[in-house]
Amino acid sequence: MRSVVARSLRQPSRLLSSCCPKPAAVRTDWTREEIAAIYRLPFTELLHQASTVHRQHFDPLEVQKCTLLSIKTGGCNEDCKYCAQSTRYKTFVKPEPLMSVDAVTEAARRAKAAGSTRFCMGTAWREMGNKKGAFGKILKMVEEVNGMGLEVCCTLGMLSETQAMELKRAGLTAYNHNLDTSREHYPNVITTRSYDDRLQTIANVRKAGISVCCGGILGLGESEEDRVGLLYELATMPEHPESVPINALVPIEGTPMMEGGGAPDVFQMARTIATARVVMPASMVRLSAGRMSFSPLEQAVMFLAGANSIFTGDKLLTTANPAFDEDMLMFESLGLKGKQPFSHLRSVSPEKVSAPPSEPPQRISQQSAASA
Repeated sequence: MRSVVARSLRQPSRLLSSCCPKPAAVRTDWTREEIAAIYRLPFTELLHQASTVHRQHFDPLEVQKCTLLSIKTGGCNEDCKYCAQSTRYKTFVKPEPLMSVDAVTEAARRAKAAGSTRFCMGTAWREMGNKKGAFGKILKMVEEVNGMGLEVCCTLGMLSETQAMELKRAGLTAYNHNLDTSREHYPNVITTRSYDDRLQTIANVRKAGISVCCGGILGLGESEEDRVGLLYELATMPEHPESVPINALVPIEGTPMMEGGGAPDVFQMARTIATARVVMPASMVRLSAGRMSFSPLEQAVMFLAGANSIFTGDKLLTTANPAFDEDMLMFESLGLKGKQPFSHLRSVSPEKVSAPPSEPPQRISQQSAASA
């Protein structure tokens, strides 16, 4: 293992171009060995490399605040072993109907007033399928939230090309569809939907011109190699996800992962975030579920590692999340500021992602930064 790391450190032009004045190139040709070597760097060196790359592509003091609302809770027939919303497990979550358009738009107004600039809506089902009535309501929700000047994200399970196009026309900014873990470990977590099913939905979304939000969960009983495998899948997509959520398992009583999983520690989270930042330098890295299990100081380490977005509010789908005022205090303590909506979105063609930029990309203007 030491020889692999040593070789990596002797090849800065190949691996860690953050040591050079020119910003790190966005690459999609990473190998597992390269990503593993980065992940296993000495911790402080990894943080330094990630922080350097982060500063080349983003204002390191800007962190986007996002709000996630479960608009259809419980009653899912899939067997995701970490999920409280599955009908296969006895948990505290009870099935609820799809929320009304008015209730969702009111929640979006509150989120915007509290500083969120991206509003995400999630449903507990396997796929959109033929739910025409529900889909019509969701399209209306997207239109209404988009009209507030917020970025709009949905996570609705598997999606067809046609449905993705309709969501795009309604004003959807991004679509979340996580890979959860490595391809190898995935069958140990979920059997009702394949890895390739997930990749197909991502392809449908990308074809429609919607930004892709795709990441994973730590604490699913995976190995270090599985974390590397997840990052490898993400970093070698034809185009990197616009945002990469890194979730920490929140063990739920009644789910198999209550016993079979284990919440990650700050070092595992920070290593994964830092490696994601190095190999996907222009992507937003979102500190997502499980954040409240870490202290403000531990979260500061994750921001230093390259995280530049959080989910904030009272609830993250079915688990608790820090309240808006607690996050405000943390932002003040750390000297952080929010991002304006749409300030980081970009369109990169697959033909361009492997080539280094001819000149350093412009940083996001300090003037565009405002309370998020």
